[in-house]
Formats: sequence, structure tokens, C-alpha cells
Amino acid sequence: MSENAPSYLTETLDPESLVLPLISHHQRSVNSTSQVAIVGANVCPIESLDYEIAENDFFKQDWRTRGKFQIFQYVVMKWLLCFLIGGFVSLVGFFNNLAVENIAGAKFVVTSNMMLSRRYGMAFLVFSVSNLVLTLFAAILTAFISPVATGSGIPEVKAYLNGVDAPDIFSPRTLVVKIVGSISAVSSSLLIGKAGPMVHTGSCIASLFGQGGSRRYGLTWKWLRFFKNDRDRRDLVTCGSAAGIAAAFRAPVGGVLFAFEEMASWWRSALLWRAFFTTAVVAIILRALIDVCLSGKCGLFGKGGLIMFDAYSENVSYHLADVPPVLVLGVIGGILGSLYNFLLTKVLRIYNFIYEKGIVYQIFVACTISIFTSCLLFGLPWLASCQPCPSDAAEACPTIGRSGNYKRFQCPHGHYNDLASLIFNTNDDAIKNLFSKNTNAEFQLSTMLIFFTTCFILSIFSYGIVAPAGLFVPAIVTGASYGRFIAMLLDSHTNLGHGLYAVIGAASFLGGSMRMTVSLCVIILELTNNLLLLPLIMMVLLVSKTVADAFNGNIYDLIMKVKGFPYLETHAEPYMRQLTVADVVSGPLQLCHGIEKVGNIVHILRTTRHHGFPVVDASPDSESPVLCGLILRAHLIALLKKKAFLSTPMRLGVDDALKHFSADDFAKKGLGNVDKIEDVELTNEEMEMFLDLHPFTNASPYTVVETMSLAKALTLFREVGLRHLLLIPKIPSRAPVVGILTRHDFMPEHILDGAYL
Repeated sequence: MSENAPSYLTETLDPESLVLPLISHHQRSVNSTSQVAIVGANVCPIESLDYEIAENDFFKQDWRTRGKFQIFQYVVMKWLLCFLIGGFVSLVGFFNNLAVENIAGAKFVVTSNMMLSRRYGMAFLVFSVSNLVLTLFAAILTAFISPVATGSGIPEVKAYLNGVDAPDIFSPRTLVVKIVGSISAVSSSLLIGKAGPMVHTGSCIASLFGQGGSRRYGLTWKWLRFFKNDRDRRDLVTCGSAAGIAAAFRAPVGGVLFAFEEMASWWRSALLWRAFFTTAVVAIILRALIDVCLSGKCGLFGKGGLIMFDAYSENVSYHLADVPPVLVLGVIGGILGSLYNFLLTKVLRIYNFIYEKGIVYQIFVACTISIFTSCLLFGLPWLASCQPCPSDAAEACPTIGRSGNYKRFQCPHGHYNDLASLIFNTNDDAIKNLFSKNTNAEFQLSTMLIFFTTCFILSIFSYGIVAPAGLFVPAIVTGASYGRFIAMLLDSHTNLGHGLYAVIGAASFLGGSMRMTVSLCVIILELTNNLLLLPLIMMVLLVSKTVADAFNGNIYDLIMKVKGFPYLETHAEPYMRQLTVADVVSGPLQLCHGIEKVGNIVHILRTTRHHGFPVVDASPDSESPVLCGLILRAHLIALLKKKAFLSTPMRLGVDDALKHFSADDFAKKGLGNVDKIEDVELTNEEMEMFLDLHPFTNASPYTVVETMSLAKALTLFREVGLRHLLLIPKIPSRAPVVGILTRHDFMPEHILDGAYL
């Protein structure tokens, strides 16, 4: 029978060890860190993903039976799925922009017409009520159907690519709520973006394509079954996240670099090729669709904010004297970005505390933020004075229609309200106005200060509501506003236009908040369609990131920490080099024998939540058993469900195993289709029978000696993408395994909690 809490778990380290334990060395009875996290708006249990290939005898024999044609099918399907992901993501991205521009555009057209008729009270009522209805719809849809769709989704996708499996983050209902909720929330004039939700949307589409078909919907094509594993799904999700950024900003190269720099924890050249191919498909399809809209076939879409802000295409000339102001912008961006991250995490903690009280409170917060936003957007332009229209304006002044640089608002004919041109507009149009060239005299200094303060505050309080919401566009708007403000202070002392300073300011705030350099640089260049900005953008991103890193981490890492995701960082904390893996391993350890009684297996599975069990065999040459390998919980349940039991404890050959089982029996199930031990029904007679685990045991699991430093083990665990890491004793003893390290054993909360035992 399997051993429970063996005595060797309490043995001390070898006295010859050079590493002195910093924490009292005795085993915890259980891992004290609860494996739950805030997924979306609710607390959910989470698990880890199996990126390691289980190299057991059954797998090896099954792989040998595959011919060249099956391998060709596998390769072709990878590229075909990447093409489909790019195509579907581009269509969703286009549809999102089309819907937002038409819904928000119609709202602003109706409100502006009422303003022209001087029906100010009715205009405010229509504006605020329409915003409230749109926000309420998004909040109800998200709270009741898929709370996981709350926020941008980038932290959840990033955690998934690191090996964290949160429930329902890629489910079909999450995809639908993400698309519809994002359209509704962005159209409601909340200061949120659609780029983050597009990353989550692209990842959802990729994950659904990688499910290996569906028996419910009759999709049982054999070619689809190749992707029923976490490794291939991880690659597809990475391509989907790259496609999401490419569709949001029409930045294909920036999307690939974003996935590489910010999202993926594992990267290789083959994945780079497929991600690049996916984003290329997105760019080509979007270009074709936008050309259709430019001919006037998409309603209001095409007259305002297109997907790409092609707003600063003139030749840029700058001199050495312009470098110091750019460096100052980088410093300001680093300080403001770190402050933004600090305040946003505090607000999210407050929201999490409120949301624990129920869905009614979640919806109430969303409605309150909507009403407050509507009051600010409609009321603040009244503080700005009316400006006479410039005689050399490149477009009609005041603006006729829903978009443009010169909004009339309450001003008399021949005048415009510069604050209304920014704040009483969609976010995309506000960015176009801020980035626009030859508009140095368009905005007042007080206007830019009011607009910056409003954007900074609203973006912090709007992100945490129960609705899909992104951070990219609010960060661009906020950074562009103080970039213009600095340019107005310098005025004649610089050769750069105010629009260019707005671009540099947006880059500095993005760098200070998100801490990306290469990907943000390329995304901004693709947004503005001007390669001449490259040196300035590189400089300001490097400075802003360096300054901000002195205060806190990037915004997505901070959000993951608030949510409680056990994310493994690329670097080890200094104290980890002073600890050994034996210091932090948790017990009790459950073992299985190579030929185990069915009743013992059922007992282990029902009394533990472990997902990996060492398999040992008695050795004829030694009193201590020998480690055979590791078997997964899912594989044990699959063996029990098949009921290919043995009446006597005898070895089962690989050929016999292939007669009773197929590779599909051990393939990763689709979303929400996890087999549970409670679903297995066995008779008393079957409980007394035996199972030979040898053909299904991973005979080459990753193992480390118990005296290895925790920092070194973390590097191995993360780089290889492990779920289980076996500890073996330094000196041969009667126990072949000391314990199993899992993701939670590397978490600071787990390690530091043990320091006081």
C-alpha cells in the first residue's frame, strides 16, 4: 500500500552540506498557500499546466507507429490554424472598431445636434443616459455570464503562458462577453481601451481552435486531435495574443514583439515564424477591410478613428538641443507611470473588497463610474473659453459632424471649444487630435492641464469595473496630453511640433507604466507611420522604464500579484540562493507502486488533490525501493475509467497496453471537460484487482538533488515549463524520493510563511 507521510520527510540535511538553511527545517503538513486567485472579478481555484511531455513506454510506442503522412498532417495543421486565427482575429478587430465608431459616433452626433439647438439639458440627459445604458449592459453581461471577461485579460493570458491554468478564461462564453462587452463599454465614453480585450479575444480564439475538436458539435476530425496537449495550445495562444495587438493597432511586427517581450514565458524560432505569419494575415485582411470603409460603406466608421493613427507623417527634423526636453519627458513618464501603477493597484484592491459583497455592488460601482464620467465629460468643457477659428485651418471650423479638431460645443458660430475637441470625443479621435500636425496654436495650456488630470484619474477608476477594459489607449491619451503640455511650455525653444511631443509623451507614459521597450517602440512607430521618430522613441522608452523600475514593477505584473496568480518570474530573489529545495518542499508525499491495487489508487485520488505521484518498485539488490518515474492524476483516472484491470499483480507489456488503450484516452480534455475521480464507479471486486502503471509512467521525470539551491531549481522549473520537480536524496536511503516541488513552492508567500514555523 502507498506510504503516507514517510519518516524521511523529517530528516535533516546532510551535515556536509555547504548551505545553511535559513528556515527551521521540518516539513509542513500541507502547503499553506491556498491555490486560488481572482480570475476576472471572482475568486476561483487554479491549477498548473502540463507542458512537459510524459515520455512513458506507451507514448514512445504510439509515436513510433506514426508515419510520415501523420507528421505532415501535424505540421500543416499548425500553419492552417495560425492562418485561421489571424483571419478570425482580424475580422473581430475590424468588427469591434466598426461597432464602436458607429455606436459612439451616433451618440455624439445626436448630442451635438442638440447642443447646436441650445437644448443643453436634453443633450446632457441623452449623453449620460446612453452612457449609463451601455455601461449597465456591459456590466450585467459580464457579471452574470462571464466574470472572467472583466478587465483587459492580459494578466490572465500572461499567467496562462507561464503555466497557470485558470478556469473559463478561454471559454466560448468568455469570448462572446469579451467582444460584446468591450464594444458596449468603450462606446459608453469610459476612459478604457479595446487593445487589452483584443489580446484576450485573440487568445480565446486560438485556444478554441486548439481544443482538438468537439464531440458535442460533431467536430471529430482526426487531424484536430494532434493539439490535445498543453504545449501546442500554449503556442497557439501565444500566436493569438500577438494577433490581438496586431488587430487592435494594425501593428503586425509590434504584435509579435509584444507577445515575445511581455506575454510568453517560453519562446523559440519556430514559434516566432508562426506568430509572424499570424500577424501578417491580420495586417493583410485589415488593410483590405479598411479600404472598403474608406469608400464610405461602413457608416460613421472611417470618418473618425481608424485602427491606425496615421497622424504624423511629415518629415521630422530635430537637433541636439531637442534631446534634453525628450529626456525630461522620459523622466516625467517614469515617475507618472509608476505613480499610476501604484494608485491603480490600490483602487483594484478596494474594488475587490467591494465586489466580495455581491453582484449588485459590482454593477453599482460600474454605474457610479459611468455617471461620474458623463458629468465630467459634459461639464468640464464649460470651463474652457471659446477660441476663434484659425483662418488657415486644414479642416472645417467649427467641426461639422462627429469627429474633427474643432468642436463647437456651446460656442458661437466661428468659434470652437478646444477642451470639447478632446474630452467630448471618442478616445481614438482624441488621440488623432493630440497627434495632429500643424496645430500648435489649437489648444490652451489650461486645457491640456485639465485634460491630463481628467484622463489620469478616470483611467485609474474606470479599469476595475466589471466590464472588459484595456489600459493601452488610456495610457496613450494620458501621455499624449502631458506631452503636449510640455511642448506648450517650451513653445519657441524647440524645433519639434506639439504633435510630435504628444507622441513622445504617450511613449514615455507607456514605458513608465508597462515597462516594455522594443515592442512599444515598434507599436508606436506603426501607429504613427513615421520611422524618423525611432531615435527619440527609443530614448524616451529607455529613460522612462529605467526611472519607473526604481519604484515598482510593470502594471500587468502588479495586477497579477493583486489577483494572486502564482506567476514565476524570470529572476530569483536573493534569499532563494541561501535556501535549498528541501527547505521548502511540502508534504505529505503520496507514492504508488509499479503494480498497484485499484483500491489503493482510488483511496489516494480521493484523499488528495495532488496531480502527480512518484511510482516506485521494490529492488532485489537493496532494501530501499527504486524510483520508476511519475504518473499524472489524469492518467490514473483514465486507467480507472477504462477498467483494464488485472486479476493478479503481473507486468503488462507495451503491446498489451496498446490493445486496451489509445493515445486519445490520455489526451488533454477540452475546456471544462476534466475527468474526476467521483465520476468513476467501481465494484468491490474491481477494487481488489490490480493495475500495471509501468507503461503509463513517465520514466524520465526531471529530478534534482535535495541540496540544490532554490534559485537554481526555479530557473530549471521555469525555463523547461515544469509542473512537478522530484527531489531525490543526496545520500542513498530507504526512500527514493524526498518530495515533489510544484509552482506554489516557489512563491514568496509560501517560502516566507515557513520562515516563522
